[in-house]
Amino acid sequence: MDTTIVLFLLQDGVLNGAIYALVAVALVLVFAVTRVILFPQGEFVAFGALTLAALEEGRAPGTIGLLICLGLATALLELWRNRKDLSVRRLRGIVGLDLLLPCVVGLLAWWLAPRELPVLADVALTIALVAPIGVYIYRMAFQPLAEASILVLLITAVGVHLALLGLGLVFFGPEGYQTRPLSDAVMSTGVLTITGQSIAIVAVAAALMLLLYLFFEKTLAGKALIAVAVNRIGARLVGIPSWLAGNAAFAMAALIGVVSGVLISPVTTIYYDTGFLIGLKGFIAAILGGLASYPVTVAAALGVGLIEAFASFWQSAYKEAIVFTLIIPVLLWRSLRDPGHDEE
Repeated sequence: MDTTIVLFLLQDGVLNGAIYALVAVALVLVFAVTRVILFPQGEFVAFGALTLAALEEGRAPGTIGLLICLGLATALLELWRNRKDLSVRRLRGIVGLDLLLPCVVGLLAWWLAPRELPVLADVALTIALVAPIGVYIYRMAFQPLAEASILVLLITAVGVHLALLGLGLVFFGPEGYQTRPLSDAVMSTGVLTITGQSIAIVAVAAALMLLLYLFFEKTLAGKALIAVAVNRIGARLVGIPSWLAGNAAFAMAALIGVVSGVLISPVTTIYYDTGFLIGLKGFIAAILGGLASYPVTVAAALGVGLIEAFASFWQSAYKEAIVFTLIIPVLLWRSLRDPGHDEE
């Protein structure tokens, strides 16, 4: 292995690691606030990429129907849940957020899909279609189980993952898709060729993580989410509704997932089940970070990307096994360090 190969592998590892870092940070965020290990995070990545690919081809993506159906189901669930004390304000919120919003976004996407839009317009439309799905999934599947055990929440997350995986096959088919790059620029630095898309991946990932840091450190809403993560009961006693924190956490996770899919789809072929592997590798990074520390999680994700890149060169047939093996010593160490404790 010479220096040129090392540099190419480092570049590839950093790009993959940036995507894994976004997925892992979203997993840590959701788990800290809601105690849900969000296995469907990878599906947000795949849905984002495949929705963008469908819009670029002039087709109405299946996520339009999914968004409208989830909004309608959430509205019916909220009406039933609040049937005894349904106020006018609450009714307006249900009609506006759960019925009108998904219908307006869906119809707008259906009308704009056949038209040739600029790349950034397709990206914005993709985000508007897929990001709200995270909120509706939380309100339908996880909010009613907010006080359940972590095991029950884990089983629910696996069920949601399997449901979205099947829907992805129905919506997009078994074929793989790639999208247009956000930038066609190409730069040469020595032996390396750096594309504009590569720079976009690293820059957008870094910008999102910086925005998350500023959100949690500088805003009242961010500090409220931290309070819910640290002490759910205490946060509830001081007036921070846990359900609202859950909505915010899932909305941010879905947004991060969609952006990750938009970033990675020009450089690799995305299938309906590609998000599963991406989510697993993000989950490994989140476990390495203890499902608590964002800086350690980001460093672990970059490490996972680099190990995967070098493993694909040395032992390409076993690269997935090598990456997944990383979790074993961490789990053994944590089990030996803390052999018995309550679930929480």
